[in-house]
Formats: sequence, C-alpha cells, structure tokens
Amino acid sequence: MAERGGLFDDRPVRRLYADPEAVFDPSVWPASIPAVAQLLSEGLELPHGVTFLVGENGSGKSTIIEGIATAYGMPPEGGSTNGSHVTRPSESPLGGWLRTERSLGTPKWGFFLRAETMHGYYTYLESLGGPGGHLHSLSHGESFNDLLVNKLNNPFHVTGFACLDEPEAALSFGSTLTWLSELNDMVRRGTQVLCATHSPILAALPGAHILELGEWGMRESRWEDLEIVTHWRSFLDAPERYFRHLL
Repeated sequence: MAERGGLFDDRPVRRLYADPEAVFDPSVWPASIPAVAQLLSEGLELPHGVTFLVGENGSGKSTIIEGIATAYGMPPEGGSTNGSHVTRPSESPLGGWLRTERSLGTPKWGFFLRAETMHGYYTYLESLGGPGGHLHSLSHGESFNDLLVNKLNNPFHVTGFACLDEPEAALSFGSTLTWLSELNDMVRRGTQVLCATHSPILAALPGAHILELGEWGMRESRWEDLEIVTHWRSFLDAPERYFRHLL
C-alpha cells in the first residue's frame, strides 16, 4: 500500500479537516469537546486498515464518527452512502464543518453502522421491500452479524469506507471474535474502517491504529496501554475490589 500522497494511494479517505469557511463557536458543544476541537484545529489523517476511537462516555467518539460519516455522504442515522433514511434528526453540526480529502479513483461507497439507530434503519429497509427487509426478525446480535456479512464484508460489493459506532453493543463474546475475523478480512479486501468502541476485544485487532480520546483530546495509544484494557483486566482479576466501593 502506498503512503499518503503517493501516486497509487488507494485510501477512500486520506484526511479530514475543517472547512475554512465553517463558522462555529469553540466554546459551544460539539466544538468544546477536546477531541472535536483537536480534529477541527489539526485535522485527522486516516491510515489504511482499521482506526479505533477509544475513550469514556462523553469523550467525543460517537460525535466524531457521526460527523465524519455525514461529511463522507452517509445518512446520520446509519446506512449506505447517499441513503435517504431519516426519522428524527439529532446529529450535531460537525459533519457540515468537515471536509474529506479523498484518493482519486477510489470507491465512493460507504456504510455507517450506528448502534443506537439501527432499529429505524431496519424499518426503512423493510419499507423498501428489498434485501435487508428480514433484519427485524433477527435478534439484535444476529442482525448486526447479518449486516457484517451482507453489507460490510460482502465480496460482491465494492470496497470503500466503513464507519462503525460501538458495534459491540449487540455482540456476545463469540460474535465479537467473529467481527475481529471479518474486520481483518475487510482490511485485506481494501476497506478502510473507522470504529468507535468500548471493547478491548475489538481494539486488540492486530495492525489497528488506536486513538484514545479524553480531556487531552486525541492521542495515539498502544492496546496494552488503554484504560479500558487496564480496567477490564483489574475487574476480571478481582471484582470484589470494585464491589467494596460500589455495593
């Protein structure tokens, strides 16, 4: 794979940056979130493969995923590029402030999996009467696994850019391992992935680029240094230490 700027760079998204004409108040949400402020001031380069956004609730993971997905042309409630599904608009204005730097000739297809709004997306597919209308008949986890196989990693679809917002919300341990395998396969096929997650299992994907979000903004991190890894290890090793303070 070529590096950024190379003649054969095939990344669907090279870089995200703030529109020079965007008008926003840096003291007002979402620009006031440290990670969002850093994105707007410095931009964000996305490498090949999978990039994970990891951090506590409120650190800006989902806001950034949603903003990047909409800037790319995906519907804010989830679905494929240029989809028209809308129920109740609730997205932040971040997507309108961002611009994408793309590689010439790369596929424009993209898919946004947003865990909290997939029920509405399934209803939309059902109303169309085509493929995907069966998803309401599946369990939460089964429907996510179906999307993984038939939308995200379908060998008959073009590769492109996938934005995933906390897919582990629906997944068992075994299904999470399946997603690890399929994400690895997606990368081999050339799909670029941006994923917000609380799962130390997903974040352990070999070769993934990890950004940890917090009051510092965004910083690169190794899997073994992530707070979620430290906390899960500590809890599973001795849960009673936490119960003394909680119960």
